[in-house]
Amino acid sequence: MYFYGIYRNSNYWHKFYELLTSAIGIAWVTNSLERAKNSHADDTAWTELLAQCIHSLGTDEFPPNLIEAVKAATGFDNSVVFSYYKKKKPLCLYHTFTSKQRVVFVDDYLKGPYLLDPFFTACSRKVDTGLYRLRDIAPDRFYQSEYYRSYYVRTGLAEEICYIFYLASGAAVAISLMRSEESSRFSAREFRLLEKVAPIIISMAQRHWQGISDSFSTTAESTELLEDHSLIEKAVSDLFGHRITPRETQVTAQVLEGHSSESISKSLGISVGTVRIHRRNIYAKLRISSQQELFSIFFNELATVHD
Repeated sequence: MYFYGIYRNSNYWHKFYELLTSAIGIAWVTNSLERAKNSHADDTAWTELLAQCIHSLGTDEFPPNLIEAVKAATGFDNSVVFSYYKKKKPLCLYHTFTSKQRVVFVDDYLKGPYLLDPFFTACSRKVDTGLYRLRDIAPDRFYQSEYYRSYYVRTGLAEEICYIFYLASGAAVAISLMRSEESSRFSAREFRLLEKVAPIIISMAQRHWQGISDSFSTTAESTELLEDHSLIEKAVSDLFGHRITPRETQVTAQVLEGHSSESISKSLGISVGTVRIHRRNIYAKLRISSQQELFSIFFNELATVHD
């Protein structure tokens, strides 16, 4: 309660306290703010950053203020915020990249690779709100996948972690925190600290972006939620459904995501041998001979459709 007592006469503090208590409860807020205070050498600076976030809610200044507040807890090199909504093309809500970096992290990503992003997949599958490491939610062969070798390695990242949360409209928002190859990975202590402040960060972000679903394209595409298959399966089916079977579509989607034959076997309830037979049949029907060619033909076809 010491932390609350210092700032209870501040207009910003009253607004901040009201926002948080309405979202996550008085008991949690008082305890969390005390823990947050004890985790920072300069709690006054931390509180001022939070006050700036509250003051800028609903304005263009909020995203950079939010990222600065998170960075005050634990440093990182870059950040990007994407929103995903049903089957629509994602929106980039904010980023800290240079114009050259933006080409890889945003422009190229939105051309199709987002479909294979483990964070996008996690949002599509409605994982719980929280903070996630990429390596903890990625498929078992993600780092050997063609997506990783052909696209993700170009980002030059040592590690990426992400706050994932949802809005009342059903849209998902992912706030990605990145460290480049020149930096160390997030330590267990740093990750725990970012987890402790997650409810504060997420509560503010939900308020700021609560109407973002209205900004998505209003094209006449179907917006029904997919219940029996993922968005990557839908994309594979749209592109190759006339050449491969529904089961082969499932296998193709998981191969592209970075799952091993063993992982696909468990997911689909079939033997590893059957998965390998499906893969051989898929390659034969698509007239290819490797995962690299599968990745290439998938994104070539996808680019043609988008054009």
